[in-house]
Amino acid sequence: MTFSEDSRVKIPAILHLTRLGYDYLSKENGNWDEATNIFPQIFLENIQRINPATKLSANDAKRLLAELSLLLDNEDMGQAFYARLTQKSGIRLLDLENFRNNALHVVTELPCRNGDEEFRPDITLLVNGMPLAFIEVKKPNNKDGILAERKRINDRFKNPKFRRFMNITQLMVFSNNMEYDSDAIQPLEGAFYATPSISGVKFNYFREEEELDLDRLLTPADTDTEDRVLSDNNLEVIKHNPEFLTNKSPDSPTNRICTSLFSPERLAFLLDYGIAFVREENGIQKHIMRYPQFFATRAIETQLDQGGTQRHYLAYARQRQNRSGLLQCQIPHPILQPQRYYPEILLYRRSH
Repeated sequence: MTFSEDSRVKIPAILHLTRLGYDYLSKENGNWDEATNIFPQIFLENIQRINPATKLSANDAKRLLAELSLLLDNEDMGQAFYARLTQKSGIRLLDLENFRNNALHVVTELPCRNGDEEFRPDITLLVNGMPLAFIEVKKPNNKDGILAERKRINDRFKNPKFRRFMNITQLMVFSNNMEYDSDAIQPLEGAFYATPSISGVKFNYFREEEELDLDRLLTPADTDTEDRVLSDNNLEVIKHNPEFLTNKSPDSPTNRICTSLFSPERLAFLLDYGIAFVREENGIQKHIMRYPQFFATRAIETQLDQGGTQRHYLAYARQRQNRSGLLQCQIPHPILQPQRYYPEILLYRRSH
C-alpha cells in the first residue's frame, strides 16, 4: 500500500479537527461563491443566528455579503476586511465571546480560482461560512516540500488574481508532520504557522507552553465521521492500517499545532488579538503574534486577573520584553493596550 501526504497527514488532521469541533463538509454537498470562497447559505444562516437582537433579514444578510466581497478587493492586505471581521458592535460576523457559537467547518481541496489560475489548499477552515484559515501538508522526510510550499505561497500572494483569497485568509499552517530540527538554519521540518504577506510569508515555530486538557478539548473519535471522510476522499482502504492509526494520534506534530491554534478558544484569541497591521517602508504589512508573545500575554493576563498590581505587571513585562517582543507589537489586546483597559498601568511607549 502506498501512503501519500493525504493518508499520512491530511486525513488524520481533518479527523483531529472534527474532534476539536469542526464539522466535515464535503464539496459535493457544498455551495460556495467562487469569487471569495464564502459559503453563502452557511454565512446567511449563522449571521442571522448570532445577531438575534438585530432582527437581520435575509436581504440584509445578502447585502452584508456583497459588502464583504467589495472589502476583499481592497489593496490593503485585508485590513478593512479584518476590521469588519472583528467588529463587536452592530451586526457581528463572529461571536468572539463564545466562539463555539459560530458554525465551524473543515473542507478539503477547496479551489481558490480566478479565471484560469487556481490553487487548492489541502484543508480549509470555515467560520460562519468564511474561509479564514488553511493548512498545507507534506509527507514526512520531504525537506524540500516546506521550502517549495513557501515559494509557491509567496508567488500566489504576489498575484493580484488571488487578492481576495489572501485578504480573507487570517491564519495558515504548513506541516510535514515532523518535529522541529533545532539545528536547521531554515525551517525545513516541522509544523509552522503564518499570516499572508505580499513581501514574503514568514514561517513561525509554535511551541506549546501550557498543559492542554485534551479530554476537554477533544470529543471522542466518531466512527461515522471517519467513514464519511475516508469515503469522500476515496481512502477507505487505509482505515485499519497501523500507520494510519498512529498518524491519528493527537500528539503528532500536525495535530498538536492544530490543537494549539485551532481549538475554538485559541482561534478566537488569535483572530481577536493576534493580528496586527503595521505601516512599513514598503507599505502596510500584516503580522501575526509569535508564540512567545502569545503566552506572555496570557501569563500577564492571568497575573492581573489574580490581583496583580502595576508594580507586578511592569516587573513581569520587563522580564518578558526581550525574548517576546511583547511591548513592541501593536496588537489590540487589553494587556498590550493597558492605558486603555487598565488606566492605572503605565506602559513603555512602543517603537511603532
